[in-house]
Amino acid sequence: MSVQPTEKVYIEILKKIQAIIVEDRLKAGDKLPSERELSDRLNAGRSSVREALRALELLGLIETRRGEGTFIREATGHRLVEVLASFILNDEKARHDLQETRNIVIKDCIELATMRITSLDISKLEKLIQKMEQSAQEINNLCKAFEKNVIQSCGNHLLYRLYVELTGYGSSLKGTDSNWSPEFCKEVLSLLAGKNAQKLTDLLSKQNDALNAIE
Repeated sequence: MSVQPTEKVYIEILKKIQAIIVEDRLKAGDKLPSERELSDRLNAGRSSVREALRALELLGLIETRRGEGTFIREATGHRLVEVLASFILNDEKARHDLQETRNIVIKDCIELATMRITSLDISKLEKLIQKMEQSAQEINNLCKAFEKNVIQSCGNHLLYRLYVELTGYGSSLKGTDSNWSPEFCKEVLSLLAGKNAQKLTDLLSKQNDALNAIE
């Protein structure tokens, strides 16, 4: 799947900031060049530089101190963040691995959901299906909400958080909309209600194979 032009600029700026850190031999605790300096060195708009810095801050790799500037954070206690950051700043193989990991997390969550989903969870999913049938303009957002609710019903907060983070990083790379169509959501709901874990696993595998074929 190709990366959109605006996303290419965004990723390139992230890579160049990483290169500056290496070139300037900056380490944890050192101060980064100012936003204006980075903009000049990278020949990029300040808004784009600001967005890239915000992404690095969200990843926990840098921190902004009011009145002092932006500093590189000590990352030894954030190995997962470092791994995820490397995916965003790396090549196509790494992006594929990120998507594969996300699929594994979704599969595990749904297997748990078939055992733990409650009548209240089912009711929420049914209401989302009803909204999909009533509002064509909101289909994508409703499908994403449906997927998220299914994952949340697994009852494992750590797995859910992994799903949220992996989905967020994947979307920032390629602007991914929900891969779940209304028809797919209906099939998932039916199998969840029937607590049919094997058929759900088969359904997800077919979905992933179809998506990989497109990419």
